Amino acid sequence: MPNYFAHNSAVIDEGSEIGKDTKIWHFSHIMPGCKIGERCNIGQNCVISPDVVLGQNVKVQNNVSVYTGVICEDDVFLGPSMVFTNVINPRSHVIRKSEYKTTLVKKGASIGANATIICGNTIGKYALIGAGTVVTKDVVDFALVVGNPAKQIGWVSKYGHKLHFNEEGFAQCTETQETYKLENHQVHVV
Repeated sequence: MPNYFAHNSAVIDEGSEIGKDTKIWHFSHIMPGCKIGERCNIGQNCVISPDVVLGQNVKVQNNVSVYTGVICEDDVFLGPSMVFTNVINPRSHVIRKSEYKTTLVKKGASIGANATIICGNTIGKYALIGAGTVVTKDVVDFALVVGNPAKQIGWVSKYGHKLHFNEEGFAQCTETQETYKLENHQVHVV
């Protein structure tokens, strides 16, 4: 008996690894060779492709395909119908499986609904990608980005609240009162 839940309409291929207390919902397909951590939630109509790695407590909302080449660290949120790519120049008549690019989504990052992440980029820790954003280059830790192409418009805390830095470069999360420091276009927790 598995130590995870899968709806009876889900397809779980042999050779996939699924962590304890993970939930897989209606019409989702978990392919061989993928690794899904503990306490993940895979929504309806999702595909987790071969060799994908999802850390602990990753939330994959409805209608998301996580393609080979994607690695999500712990506590990542993938919003409804957001899109990953894994080839820069796809063609139906050209097989490019050997050219898949790695896309890394670091711990605690959130990607909004209908966003598109172009392959080969890294989304930094606790970054927040707004709904509908098209990410074409790396996003730094704690960055708030929106638009097409993505443009950084601010910084957010671990809890997703906008950070307002004072003249000395310090800010506090409005929810946790945790202090952050901005130096050389990088944010870290003090």
